[in-house]
Formats: sequence, C-alpha cells, structure tokens
Amino acid sequence: MKRKLIAAIGVAGMMVSIAACGGSDSGDKKDETKGGGDKSLTVWVMDGSAPKEWIDGVNKEFEAAHPGTKVKVEVQQWTDIQTKVTTALSEDTPPDVLELGNTQTTGYAVTGGLADLTADKDKLGYANWSKGMLPSAELDGKLYAAPWWAASRVVIYDKAAFKKAGVTPPKTRDEWIDGLKKLKASDAKSQPIYLPGQSWYVLAGFLWDEGGELAVKDGDKWKGGLATPQAAAAMNFYKELQSFSTAPKDKDEATPQQSVDVVPKGGVSSWIGLGWEAGGAIAAIEKAGKKADLGYFPIPGKTADKPGSVFFGGSNLAVSERSKNQELAKEWLAFVTAKKQLESYGTANKGGIIPVDPSAQVQPEAGSFAEAMVKVAEVGRITPITGGWANVETEPNPIKGYMTKVLKGEDPQKAGEEADKVIAERINQQ
Repeated sequence: MKRKLIAAIGVAGMMVSIAACGGSDSGDKKDETKGGGDKSLTVWVMDGSAPKEWIDGVNKEFEAAHPGTKVKVEVQQWTDIQTKVTTALSEDTPPDVLELGNTQTTGYAVTGGLADLTADKDKLGYANWSKGMLPSAELDGKLYAAPWWAASRVVIYDKAAFKKAGVTPPKTRDEWIDGLKKLKASDAKSQPIYLPGQSWYVLAGFLWDEGGELAVKDGDKWKGGLATPQAAAAMNFYKELQSFSTAPKDKDEATPQQSVDVVPKGGVSSWIGLGWEAGGAIAAIEKAGKKADLGYFPIPGKTADKPGSVFFGGSNLAVSERSKNQELAKEWLAFVTAKKQLESYGTANKGGIIPVDPSAQVQPEAGSFAEAMVKVAEVGRITPITGGWANVETEPNPIKGYMTKVLKGEDPQKAGEEADKVIAERINQQ
C-alpha cells in the first residue's frame, strides 16, 4: 500500500500521541523462541503509522510481561520499501515483525518470506477480526499476517456551497446525482465534484456494488473482470459523476494532487478523498487566509440501506520466516492487536482508523472525517488476493487506461477486453 493510504491514519491531519493503557488481553505467556534467539525483537513500522508515545508504551508493557525481552522499533520510509523488505526477508537476520501494506502482503507470502501463522489463529484473536480486512492476510487457506488497521475514502464537501444550493448529504446514488445538478445550477463557475478520470480505487467500489470484480480466478489462472456488464455499469456511473467535473480524464487524484493543488484554489464543491487529504486541504486553505469548513459523508450506495463499497487501504503485521525469535514475535503480534491496545491506538488517532477487531473501534468526533469513514467499515473490500496483483498496479495501470478510454467515448466492452488482456498477463506472473 502506498504512502498516501498509510498517511490516512492521521485523519484530518491531526494525530495525537498518548501513553498506552496498562494491561493487555493477551496476558503473560511463556517466552519460547525459535532457533535459540536472545529474547530481543526488531520491529519495522512505517513512517507516520505508529505514534511514538503509543508504540513506546506498548513495548514497555510487553517487556514488563516478558522479563528480559527488549523490543527495538525501526521506522521505515516508503521510498523503495518493497525492495528493502524483499532484501531483508531473504537475509539471515531480518526484522522479526514487519508492517506491510495490505495489498503487498500476499506478494511476500508467495516468496516464502513470511511465517505461516495458521496454527496461531486462536492466540491472535482471528475469530474477532473484520471480515473485510481478513482476506488481505490469507493466501491459499493459510494465514500470513495479522491485519492491523484500515482506512477508506469518503466524500468531502464544502458546507457553504451545499447550503447555498440547498443540498444535504445524500444516501443513494440518485440523491447524489440530484445534488450535483443543484450545485451546478447554484454556481456554474464551480465544479459540483472534482473527479479525475483515473481514480480507479473509486471505480473499484462502484464495480463491487454492481456485483463485479477487478479480476477473478479461472481454474488455476486469473483473468480480468472489466469486459463485463457489471464493469460497464460501474464505469457508466463513474462517467456520469465525472461529467460534473472539469478534472482531466487521463490523470489520477495525485496528478495534480487534488488535496493541495486543486481544492485550496477554490471552485470545488465536493471531492472524494482520504483523511490525510482532508487534513492537507484544510491546512492549505487556512494557510491562504481562508476558512476551511468541510463536511464529510460516505460514498452513497445504490440504495439507502447501506453506503457504497470502498477500497480498504491499510496495514498488516507479519512475522519473518527467518526470524530467530519467531515465537516471541508471535507473542508481540498477539499483544499489539489485542482489543485494549487497539483501543489505545484508535484513541491516539482520534478514532480515525478502523481496527481489525470491530469491538475496539473508538467513537470518533461527531461531524469528523473519521465518523463518516467508520460508517463504511462493513462494506470495505480490497484488491484480488494473489501475489501477482502488484504487477497489475504497475504503470501504465491497465485499469486507468480503461477508464480514460471509456470517458473519451470508447465502448466499455471493447476497452474492457483490451484491459483484461493486460491484467491477465500481469496478474499471472508471480
């Protein structure tokens, strides 16, 4: 998972640090190391992912519960992290525990770099895990990581623009479109919604709502899922939304960066983004001497009974297969993903993350980005679970190309067939 998604943990740009609460659901356990380890652990966490005071507090507790143990945390940068992790997992002294993006985990599992945690399900609290987050940690029926947290996109809107147009947060797609029409009529110079042509994570949610998939298993191989009626329906809805925007049809949300390069300039009534993007927009707007009064609502579904499906960005925690302290590493994993630690982690982030255990969800502030995001916890999904998926996302991303072609008038079926060929070629490369 990319830096952008990890940074969603700092919802609205406001991350606070707290000392972790005492105790843990995991309790004291006998320390059993693998390979004669020295009762020390090295843990890799990604920059921006774990508030220092929180992780320090967690490790202080863990060390107290496991006398003689020392946990060393090393913060990693996202630049070229996949190469660094791949190299580390092949060495004799890799980090014992690693934070991995949820879309990256199966790729490392395929190579044999991650320890099989299947026999440790009960210790890790597997039965309590979110069903939307769980698939990212499993491959071929085996467990290779503990999901940690997730975040997703919501619709971010200018309260003043909505009030002027008489629009309230919609519950359905039809209400959404009606609201965009009112916004356009209210202010012809503003974009009712800023939506670049290649925001494929947004399209994925629409596709799932239609009952489709980005790729499906076909025997022992995979094939693309864009040359389907479901994909055409999803893309046609995306096209309808995009017709209210002047954003480029051949760029994604980062080109230009919508949160800091587009929205702060004005003329945008709403857009779809992550928590860190909302925070970035607020900071940029206020730096320009303007008032940032933003509201948030979940991406509407086809019906009012549930919001639209969303892509879950997030992180998993895995144990290196070559760890010299594998059993101790599993103990740490169980400790940090226990309910009490997840609650303190959520508090440290103002409820702005969705924890793997839904019962550990911290109530976010009313009217916040986090509140809107938590409402979609039950409809979060991730990309296909296979080690070859990372190849699909490599530029030029065929899903992005498909979207641009359809937005520019090409038949969805034809564009889907062309994209599916590339998807199949890439996804079947392990």
